[in-house]
Amino acid sequence: MRYAHGGGLTPKEQEKRERVRLEAAERFARGEKTEVVARELRVTSRSVRRWRREWEEGGTGALHSKGQASVERLSSRQWERLERELQRGALVHGWDDEFQGWTLKRVKLLIGRMFRIEYTIQGVWKLLRRHGWSAHVPLRRAIERDDEAIEVWKAKWCEREVLRGLTS
Repeated sequence: MRYAHGGGLTPKEQEKRERVRLEAAERFARGEKTEVVARELRVTSRSVRRWRREWEEGGTGALHSKGQASVERLSSRQWERLERELQRGALVHGWDDEFQGWTLKRVKLLIGRMFRIEYTIQGVWKLLRRHGWSAHVPLRRAIERDDEAIEVWKAKWCEREVLRGLTS
């Protein structure tokens, strides 16, 4: 299955999704219509139709979770170690360019160096998402930016708008 955030589901999310499918199975047994089940469980009709087919062919057992789509290659101990290293920062690991944050490519290389395990860029993204990490894009600001001048301009603009509102 594909999910909007691209990272698959955590075990807790898998359990929640399985409960929804099992609730759908109970409703199928009661003869409820697909559209009603979809609306009340807040899922798509397409998913409910697929679940109904699986339920008709294999019963309630067919709707149980089949586990993660891919097996995580890092053990929990390795993940904890990697997370500690990520928190130390990219600079500590030799990336001393202007952008001192982590990129997927850098994390991939770090995993390879630390554990001799190969991941794809997409696999790194899924791994990080599965463990609650998210993308943070740094703000880019012009070198010539003058914050004081901006504040003066904002104050004048607001004052002008207030005066304009009073004269209208």
